[in-house]
Amino acid sequence: MKHQLDETDKKLLALLMDDARLPVATLAKRIGIARTTAIARINNLEKRGVIGGYGVRLNQDPAQPAVCAYVGIAIDPHAAPGLVNVLQQWPEVETLCAVSGAMDYMLTLRCPSTVALDQLLDKIGMVPGVKQTSTSIILSRKIERRQI
Repeated sequence: MKHQLDETDKKLLALLMDDARLPVATLAKRIGIARTTAIARINNLEKRGVIGGYGVRLNQDPAQPAVCAYVGIAIDPHAAPGLVNVLQQWPEVETLCAVSGAMDYMLTLRCPSTVALDQLLDKIGMVPGVKQTSTSIILSRKIERRQI
């Protein structure tokens, strides 16, 4: 299988997702492998496409408080392309995922205030084909290994 990962690869990826700027020597030490082995494994993971790139994850600026929320959206099936096009235009939308279950989509929103979040939720509810939304405000992130 193209992307089969052993335990060492999984540990290496978890460390890189936590902090992709860790020195290779530190990665190797934490996993218990040689530095040259860590370099070879990272190169292999990149070459195989398991590691698709490296990026920047912005911290929330304390001077600019934000309210983040998960929003589940149930829609009429024919409305999916229109919904995606509308949400693509809104900068408050961080992620949009098609999901299984009672909701068809799950998105992550970042708004400057609860008032702005409320207004955006009203706008989402008015998008043609949206039948229902369900919102949960994110209070804190306990683990952050989001792939960028």
